[in-house]
Amino acid sequence: MKTDQFLHQNWKFRSEKSRSWLSARVPGCVHTDLLRHKRIPDPFWGSNELQLQWIEKENWIYRAEFTPGRDVLAAAHVDLVADGLDTDIEVRLNDKLIGKQSNMFVRFRGDVGKCLRAGRNVLEIRFISPMDYIKRHLKPDHFYEWCDAVGGASLIRKEQCSFGWDWAPRFATSGIYLPIYLQAWDEARIESVQVSQQHRKGIVELDFVPEIVGEVGGEFHGAVYLGEKKVADVADLKAVIRNPELWWPNGHGAQPLYRVELEYLVGGRVVDRWSKRIGLRTVELDRHTDEFGESFQFIVNGKPIFAKGANWIPSHSFVSGITHTFYDDLLSSAAEANMNMLRIWGGGIYEKEEFYDLCDEKGLLLWHDFMFACALYSGDEEFLGNVRTEAAYQVKRLAHRPSLALWCGNNELEQMPQEILKTPGRKKAYEDVFYKILPEAVAQYDGATPYWPCSPHNPEGYEKGHNNERAGDCHFWDVWHSRKPVKRYEEMKFRFCSEFGMQSYSSPEVAATYCRPENFNVFGPEMENHQKNGSGNLIILDYVSRLYRFPKDYAALSYLSQLNQAYCMKVGVEHFRRSMPRTMGALYWQLNDCWPVASWSSIEFGGTWKALQYEAKRFFEPAMVSIHIPGDENPGKNNTLVSTIHEAHVYTVFDGVREGRGRLTWELFHLEKGKLKGGAKTVALRYGKVVREFSLDFASEIAKYGASTLYLRATLSVGGKEVSRRTAFLTAPRYLQLRKSKVDVKIRKVESGRYVLQFKSGIFQHAVAFHLKGIAYRAQDNFFDLYPKESHVVEVTLKKGDVPLARLKKALQVTSLVDSF
Repeated sequence: MKTDQFLHQNWKFRSEKSRSWLSARVPGCVHTDLLRHKRIPDPFWGSNELQLQWIEKENWIYRAEFTPGRDVLAAAHVDLVADGLDTDIEVRLNDKLIGKQSNMFVRFRGDVGKCLRAGRNVLEIRFISPMDYIKRHLKPDHFYEWCDAVGGASLIRKEQCSFGWDWAPRFATSGIYLPIYLQAWDEARIESVQVSQQHRKGIVELDFVPEIVGEVGGEFHGAVYLGEKKVADVADLKAVIRNPELWWPNGHGAQPLYRVELEYLVGGRVVDRWSKRIGLRTVELDRHTDEFGESFQFIVNGKPIFAKGANWIPSHSFVSGITHTFYDDLLSSAAEANMNMLRIWGGGIYEKEEFYDLCDEKGLLLWHDFMFACALYSGDEEFLGNVRTEAAYQVKRLAHRPSLALWCGNNELEQMPQEILKTPGRKKAYEDVFYKILPEAVAQYDGATPYWPCSPHNPEGYEKGHNNERAGDCHFWDVWHSRKPVKRYEEMKFRFCSEFGMQSYSSPEVAATYCRPENFNVFGPEMENHQKNGSGNLIILDYVSRLYRFPKDYAALSYLSQLNQAYCMKVGVEHFRRSMPRTMGALYWQLNDCWPVASWSSIEFGGTWKALQYEAKRFFEPAMVSIHIPGDENPGKNNTLVSTIHEAHVYTVFDGVREGRGRLTWELFHLEKGKLKGGAKTVALRYGKVVREFSLDFASEIAKYGASTLYLRATLSVGGKEVSRRTAFLTAPRYLQLRKSKVDVKIRKVESGRYVLQFKSGIFQHAVAFHLKGIAYRAQDNFFDLYPKESHVVEVTLKKGDVPLARLKKALQVTSLVDSF
């Protein structure tokens, strides 16, 4: 029977230039080990990153002593297995070379049976500098990467953003970042099992295709379980599930997970076992011809799904530091914000098993890039062979996951067709990887999940350019990079928008983790080092100035930048949702951060929700009211404001599970005089339907009172319960004649660690934000509008136990838009 002996103890490390050993933690990496021994300062603090670039230029040696167990020594075969070695390595056991590898995305396996001995053994792994590897493979015609300031990152199969990105620091580390162990086995072992599903009415047939190493003449026994109940036996590598419970994306149903257990027997004796959780479901990428061109939509269990979500990047610059708790907090945040899809971006990593477990459990579909981004890649046989091995390993590892919805070849390479087509060699190299090797691996080792060559991709031909509104997916950066007005989103009719975004600043608490408060100047060196986009600060300030008044301090600037970010994404997402079924997906950039930084994320490093994350919860609601304000407002001659705004269109958008009816109301308010007019109607909520319910014209009210005194409120209720609400202005918020007034807050304890906060004000307060300073919490709502004399109740759950009510009240901070200037 196969036996694993983990080797996570008694490690030490040193630079190859040094003779002094230091203790090491495995899994881990050289940066975290050096930090633990105080040999380097905190990499995330200030501009320390710049002082630590010497680490990537060193060779590092990790060494461990261990004693193999009796079961290991008695086995016919013993392999050393390392699930993740970063990156160019040589492995020796007792001074004998076991193997070499230069790919952090491939499991290392080496036969150690002949050099393993009873008693003390010495295992040594030499990590060769990634910069040395790049230097050895660099060619004169190398196309330099978009986001690697030094160059050469695309030559090595290593996490591309570890070389720096426009939101990431440069920490090209080395180390044993995933488990390492001895694996002992006798006659045979199960390398992998491919699972396929055939769905018929009331039945799902499962077929299993195992890959065996060793003796292949054995037999398989097994069973399928739902919870602790056995629902089917596995006979002849097949199982039939009757009355199956289907797996659904978040917001569309439950996520039941079946457990498959297989045993491989040789001569009547069990020699290996294989167990995985699967979900019973079908996923297809539907691309049929329609009136707009060619559709791009995911169909799950026969049901078209509007993909609601965000892009996912590595959640820590040092990936060995990502824990189950870390993953769970971020992925729970995604699910709580009504997301049903994440795109695993191609410049990062194939995530740990815990990540995929949680996505399976929470119903988060995965658009999964292979790890290629923003560069051209080599076409030589050594590199292509490395890619073949990587693709085979990762596809076999992940193909059974119910959350897996799409394999995508790369991120944004087809945004530079002129470079791909510059020479026949470049074109061949590109198409060898993304039109041959990767789709062939998906077809061979998965067989069910669709493949898409690039994001974005124009299926009419990548040489014709990207962002085709008739077909394929799009990355839309006119808003942000090109500094186009936010309303530019409303001009676009994409089939699926897989990237678009807006930056914001760190909250003061998060900024304080990398900079002293007295240095909270966004143009100071510490803050600049935590803004990796060259024009980032200028662009944020540009967009903030279009909407809001000049902030009084950094806290106000951070707050306004987050309001702006939330507003921009709201305009985009609501437009895309109103465009169903022409548009069938909106994945904004980006959900998370890998370190504390000014970025496009909706969740700060450490888990704090920005205004955008709360807004995402609203604009991804299954039953949503949306207010579209046509027209525009711009400064004219002599800075005189010229506006064409006077209309409002109120829509209902629905993609929930239970169809039905709701009550839609709208009200126009004067900031001082109160309600001026309103209306209401009963509305039908049907799956996938978008309805313009009201078209309103407020030209007379604007003429009489001025747009700066008015706001529009719309509310959708189902069964007497409010499910969605929106506030809209007829001018930029900077022009609103807001008044200052105290927000009254009452706090009531519901149970240990759970509280209810009741907010109330005598006047309208826009974007009320509260914070519990020094306390980790998750709020049901935040950055909300408070209407005159109406209470707004928010439930708060503390992340770390309970605190006295008095401390909670003392920690409470409340602000609104009028307090920012």
